Amino acid sequence: MNWENFDQKIRIDADSDTLYAAFATRNGMESWFLRKCEYKSGEEILLGTDYVKQGDHYCFLWFGWDDDTVENGTILQANGKDLFEFTFNGNGSNDMIVKVTLEKDGNGSLVTLHQYNIPVTDEGKSYWHLGCKTGWNFYLTNLKAVLEHGVDLRNKDVRLRGVLNC
Repeated sequence: MNWENFDQKIRIDADSDTLYAAFATRNGMESWFLRKCEYKSGEEILLGTDYVKQGDHYCFLWFGWDDDTVENGTILQANGKDLFEFTFNGNGSNDMIVKVTLEKDGNGSLVTLHQYNIPVTDEGKSYWHLGCKTGWNFYLTNLKAVLEHGVDLRNKDVRLRGVLNC
């Protein structure tokens, strides 16, 4: 087994413009993935519909987790149409990267998420490889549910912890 990376793929009945906005805007990320997504260009916090670009920074917070569980990172690539890549590395504790590519598939799109540079340690294998792969499986399924059916599967009840949908 290759512990250094994994791919998650899903076909979604949405065009690449809609899917790209789901990753590259605050409103998009908060619709299916995050409780709070703050994108910053320099010191300026981007508005909900502003597109992030290469070199911009982010701060992510999730439902089901308190504000101490935060991810800060950098946008590495954002081409405005079918490629979005960012650091996803435990706030700099490792060199992991997530790359999302979009490819037209009939009336929809194939979304491929590639997470790589995962540390090959016991923690890397369990937390970053298996844990992230499981998490992305849920969140990409949620992206499909939101875009195709208008249903958000995330648990937003802060009293419930450790459930599958947060």
